[in-house]
Amino acid sequence: MSKIVLAFLSGIFFTFILDFFVFLGIKLNYIDFYEIDVYYNILFADHQSIIAYAFSTLFLGYITIYVDNNKLSAIILGVLFFISSLTLIPPVGKSVGAMLLMKKDVTLQDHKHSYRGDIYYDGRDFITFYDYDLDKIITLKKKDLKQ
Repeated sequence: MSKIVLAFLSGIFFTFILDFFVFLGIKLNYIDFYEIDVYYNILFADHQSIIAYAFSTLFLGYITIYVDNNKLSAIILGVLFFISSLTLIPPVGKSVGAMLLMKKDVTLQDHKHSYRGDIYYDGRDFITFYDYDLDKIITLKKKDLKQ
């Protein structure tokens, strides 16, 4: 029983570290690049896939506790850490952020205007939007937009 708890806790720990570096790279190279006003914690909490996190927790917990080959466990964790830290490289972090957060060629409407462009970030209260007609990034309040 204690081995199962240990596997679960170590899986959570290693998954959190890997996710931290993925979202740090997105924050530094995508969010900050477009000057989007969002804190790291909100970015992390709002865009964390609970299914992917649970699967990673189970996989990494199994690898670290139940696999008897320490060298294999270290290689797998090292490769995963290397892959997750690739988002710290600016072009990689920007493209991963765009894949996760950007929606291309979207039309939004409020009571007076119609906006056509790309959604750079869909936050809790605001949408950071690149308008094709204005040729600039604007921030729209979600409550003002028509659904």
